Amino acid sequence: MIWTISDLHLSTVKPKPMDIFGDRWKQHPERIAATWRERVRPDDTVLVAGDISWALKLPEALPDLQWIAELPGHKVLSRGNHDYWWESAGRVRRQLPPGMSVVQGDAVDIGEAVVCGTRGWITPDTPGFKPSEDETVYRRELIRLDLALQAAQKLASGSKPIIVMFHYPPFLDRKPTEFARRIAAAGTAVCIYGHLHRPHDWMMATQGLIEGVYYQLTSCDYLGFGPVAVRGLPAAPPSPADVGG
Repeated sequence: MIWTISDLHLSTVKPKPMDIFGDRWKQHPERIAATWRERVRPDDTVLVAGDISWALKLPEALPDLQWIAELPGHKVLSRGNHDYWWESAGRVRRQLPPGMSVVQGDAVDIGEAVVCGTRGWITPDTPGFKPSEDETVYRRELIRLDLALQAAQKLASGSKPIIVMFHYPPFLDRKPTEFARRIAAAGTAVCIYGHLHRPHDWMMATQGLIEGVYYQLTSCDYLGFGPVAVRGLPAAPPSPADVGG
C-alpha cells in the first residue's frame, strides 16, 4: 500500500517548536509517529513531499532522517522550500539511512507505481513573484519536472501508474499552472503536494480528479498529523490465482 504525508517540519538538532503556529502543532512529531505506526506496515511505501526538516545543513538533518527511517515502510522523499539542508539529491542519497529514496528531477519504481518529483516553485501569476529572484528558480523547476516525468514514463513503460511528488500547489486560485499542465500532459495518475497550512488555503486547494490526474493535498496538519493512503490509483488487475488461473 502507498501512503503519503508532507511538511513534517522536524527539528531534532536545533528544536523549533511548531506550536508557535497554533495549538494543533503541539507535540506533532509524537502524534505523527503514533499514527504512522498504527497505519503503515513494513512492506508499505510512504511518500513525503517536502519540508522534512528545519535543519540548515545535511549533518543537522540526519537525525531527522533517521527518525523517519525508524518508522515502518519504505520512504520516498522529495524537497520542500524549507529544506535548506538539501543541497543536492546526490549528496542526500549518499547519506540516507537504509529504506529511503529521494526524487529530484528523476523517478523511482516502487513496484506498484512509479514515483517522480521535484519541489516546484511559485509561478509568474503568483502575487509577490519577483522576476529578478523567482524567474530562474521557476524555469529550473519546470526543467526538473520535465526530466522527472520523462524518467517516470521510461520506467513505467505504460504498464504502471505514475505518481508525481510536488511540494508547491500545482494550481493557483483553482486554475492550472504550467506545472499542472505538464503533469496532465504526461499521463500522470496522481499528484501529491503540500505547503499549505491555513484552513482558508485548505478550502481553496484543488483536489480530486482533474484532466485525468488525481490531486491530493498532504500537509501533515491538514491530514491530522498522520499519513493517509494515496488516492486515485487504478485498481490492480487480479492475479491468476484470483481468477482461477
